[in-house]
Amino acid sequence: MNARSIQSLQNVLAYRFRNAHLLRQALVHRSYAHENPEEQRGDNERLEFLGDAVLGLTISHMLLERFPDADEGTLSRMRASLVNEEQLARIAGELGLGDLLLLGKGEELSGGRSKPSILADAVEALLGAVYLDGGLEPAFGVIRRFFRAKLAQAEAQDDPLKRLDKDFKTQLQEVTQARMRLVPVYDVEREEGPDHDKTFYVTLSLAGQVMARGVGKSKKAAEQAAAREALMRLEEDAGKI
Repeated sequence: MNARSIQSLQNVLAYRFRNAHLLRQALVHRSYAHENPEEQRGDNERLEFLGDAVLGLTISHMLLERFPDADEGTLSRMRASLVNEEQLARIAGELGLGDLLLLGKGEELSGGRSKPSILADAVEALLGAVYLDGGLEPAFGVIRRFFRAKLAQAEAQDDPLKRLDKDFKTQLQEVTQARMRLVPVYDVEREEGPDHDKTFYVTLSLAGQVMARGVGKSKKAAEQAAAREALMRLEEDAGKI
């Protein structure tokens, strides 16, 4: 894990750590800490515990804002759909966490970098690190950026639970086809970094006009980030009508 990788992660995360040690600890799996006790890094499980609570609080707050008439049971199911392992692993993909994790040899050989459970735990640990580093407001901001568009699209549906299961590109295409009869076009604007640690910058266009940009550790992740940004802009525009 080098300085370039840390810088790249913070760029995608849109948050700058004051205490880089917290960021690094969020990426240490217990298998690595167990095999390398001399490094005295500690693992990310305590940060994961904290991040889980911060995530639950933030999502609960957002759901109460978005769905003022929903009962407790519906809110609980929606929160579970948003913060489940699959959704968090998807966010880990956008952040490129799989390539940055410090894993023990056994976990590495067993494909730990692509295990949804490990990736989801790393996202929660990262959120815990943001909270400790900057407080509740920055943590809220990071979480809102990743979940706001999905919640906005769910709000517009008769059955919001169905919408929560769709990724951002799928959601955006449904919206643009329904409203404008247009399909989004994604283009790689540029790539930065060596082959093993690339960052992709993608533009999203509608009818030849750039609508949003996304950054990610893979082309797919950057496209998802751009789609998320486009959905938020469409939501804001709709609110002005």
